[in-house]
Amino acid sequence: MVREGGRARRRGQGELEGQVLGALREADGPVTAAWVQQRLGGDLAYTTVVTILTRLLAKDVVSRERHGRSFLWTPTADVARLAALRMRRLLDGERDREAVLASFVTALPPGDEELLRALLDAPHPGGADTED
Repeated sequence: MVREGGRARRRGQGELEGQVLGALREADGPVTAAWVQQRLGGDLAYTTVVTILTRLLAKDVVSRERHGRSFLWTPTADVARLAALRMRRLLDGERDREAVLASFVTALPPGDEELLRALLDAPHPGGADTED
């Protein structure tokens, strides 16, 4: 729960993962889960922070290295990559992929639609548009 104006509110789906990843990206190097917990204000249980870090590790957006009896954590991706992974997971869970994509694209504001078109038209390294 997060406090806003004296009231508690639930975090949005993926919000905590984004906050943990953001804290890691602000660090000068590898950090402990306790450092992340403190950086986020300390209202989270240590075990919650470790759980989120472990989930991020499974998504391949952080790495860890053993340091004594604990781990040091390092980001390997940014918050945008994490959001893209969540979007992909949702899309993969739908049976009519074409309908979901069509609905998504038609609901985009004009500026976002133009950006998406430009991104789709741009050549991507390792993609079908590259020459051998």
